[in-house]
Amino acid sequence: MKLQCEVEVINRMLPTFGMRNRGKGTRAVLSVGRQEGKRGAIYLMICTLKDKAGSRYKLENNIEQLFTKFLGEGKATIRLKEPALDICLSKAEMCSLKNFVSIVGLANKGSDAGTPLLSQLIPAKTSEIEKPRAKMFITSKKDYPITKNFPYSLEQLQVSYCKLARIDMRMLCLKKLQKLDLSNNHIKKLPKTIGDLICLQELILSHNYLESFEVALCNSTLSNSLKLLDLSENKIKALPVQICNFKELISLKIDENDLLQLPFTIGRLSKLRLISAAKNKLSCLPSTFKMLRLEKVDLFGNPFIQASPMVPDIQLKIPQTLLETAAREVARYRFLS
Repeated sequence: MKLQCEVEVINRMLPTFGMRNRGKGTRAVLSVGRQEGKRGAIYLMICTLKDKAGSRYKLENNIEQLFTKFLGEGKATIRLKEPALDICLSKAEMCSLKNFVSIVGLANKGSDAGTPLLSQLIPAKTSEIEKPRAKMFITSKKDYPITKNFPYSLEQLQVSYCKLARIDMRMLCLKKLQKLDLSNNHIKKLPKTIGDLICLQELILSHNYLESFEVALCNSTLSNSLKLLDLSENKIKALPVQICNFKELISLKIDENDLLQLPFTIGRLSKLRLISAAKNKLSCLPSTFKMLRLEKVDLFGNPFIQASPMVPDIQLKIPQTLLETAAREVARYRFLS
């Protein structure tokens, strides 16, 4: 049983000698198990980057108290009898922490209830201890991970200039992802499962080979999270009318595509503040466009039809004089004098 979290080990005897603890946690992997190659006593092992081999503490009948009031916040404290240490855990995943504390409690009582979950203690890997990565930038094909997975903790991921023909399904498992930049690749189609990224706020797909934008994505969970959508420099001929489902969309970039018109529903994007649709084939704008509360608009390079005022086909006629009228009648009937 392992747990990844931040740990602070406090020596309760230090104040006796006029010393203080640092008061700062460090990233660690905690394991509960037996000594390698041995049976019997169950130990708690703490591995950090500075101590990858790990420090071991016996658990059976050695826990003075378990503090679990803040389990819901990912925090707990294990107070050992010998040595006199408080092992303070924080920033742990709540469900994993509950299971871990339960196993520690059983080990203290000498219970075998948790035995099937226990394995021999071995030092943690560096990748397990390192602080979770929030950002990752890949801008060349040689740096693209083939054998290793993307860190589960990523919030921002950029993969550009890698000649990707499709979106790597491993990316769609990154449930914490807020920004995904796949610009400058060879992507032709978007998988529907990209809509499963429930935290995604920015989706950048510029400079690809997309020919359409899937209706399914407009009806996915992205409709409640997406704030920026960049589809510029692709081969898209039309956007679905369901684009109006993106309730949180603030910025829409669709420059340099083959768009003939904008969806008539575009006026429903109430939070849209920026739209860039330069160098398309737009001849006019939908009537709902005037409903948008835009702060920046770029429609340069579109073949818009020039509006011309309606000129009524009216010819003004000046009434003839009586003399002219009489003369015309005489000529008409050829009166003789």
